[in-house]
Amino acid sequence: MKISISRQHIYLLFFSFVLFMFVVLFSFALLIPEGKEYRVKRAQMIKELKELRKYQDFSDETFATLKELQSENRHVISALDRVFDIERFQKSHSSYFNSLNITKIEPLEPEDGFSVYEVNTSSKISTPTTFYEFLDSINKSDWIIDVTFPIEFKREADLIKSSFTMKVYHNSVESNSTASESVDK
Repeated sequence: MKISISRQHIYLLFFSFVLFMFVVLFSFALLIPEGKEYRVKRAQMIKELKELRKYQDFSDETFATLKELQSENRHVISALDRVFDIERFQKSHSSYFNSLNITKIEPLEPEDGFSVYEVNTSSKISTPTTFYEFLDSINKSDWIIDVTFPIEFKREADLIKSSFTMKVYHNSVESNSTASESVDK
């Protein structure tokens, strides 16, 4: 029995075999190694996306907390931006004293981004209760004021002479510019 295969079929078979070998070599040489690398990179990307989501959630939570704190402490933030005015302070708080004398001491070194200067005051009051009412009104004033101890009280006839030092804080110009830049971002 003689098998007759035409030349066309032999060429087609040979070409199919060569093509099959090319596909097999291409698969083992390029696709399989690249597929392994792809799976590794895909797993790494999924891990990084989870980490990114975690940091994004933390960033969003921190930003929401920042905005909440800014709205709750709007009065304090605006008080830090105001420069201390001795005449305005005397006008607003002179009702607590019979006489109020304020002298500004030289500005102190800035403390942690704040411009600080001391104000030395001496006053005459009728009762210590008036002085405590004055301290309460300072807490509600337009400035950040720290009354430093000791507070000296001396009796003079029917009045009490008080002497104390206050530190007044406000943002320095440099810290304002960096704070506004960081909030805008």
